[in-house]
Amino acid sequence: MKTFGASKEFLLNEELEWETVAEGVERQIMGYDDRIMLVKVNFEEGGIGQMHQHQHSQVTYVVSGSFELTIGEETRTVKGGDAFYIPPHVMHGAICKEAGTLIDVFSPIREDFMEG
Repeated sequence: MKTFGASKEFLLNEELEWETVAEGVERQIMGYDDRIMLVKVNFEEGGIGQMHQHQHSQVTYVVSGSFELTIGEETRTVKGGDAFYIPPHVMHGAICKEAGTLIDVFSPIREDFMEG
């Protein structure tokens, strides 16, 4: 397993780069080590997080906006103040209905995010 070390202790928003990951979707990698990672994701209305699955456990806090979220066979609307959990290897995706921000926590680290 490739190791990536750890992020700095202080992560100031204006010092962190944004990466465009899809039309209307950008992410900012925040704190991480080899076991856990925090990622901020901004969506414009209509932005899509394509259906996918990964080996990582994921917990996400909805900071703002509204999203049609599918986890496995269930689809629900989540909005600012809500949160959700995605077990490893479960298909999931989101469609942004109202522009907003998600905070994703992954364990272990999403190595694929670090290689881009």
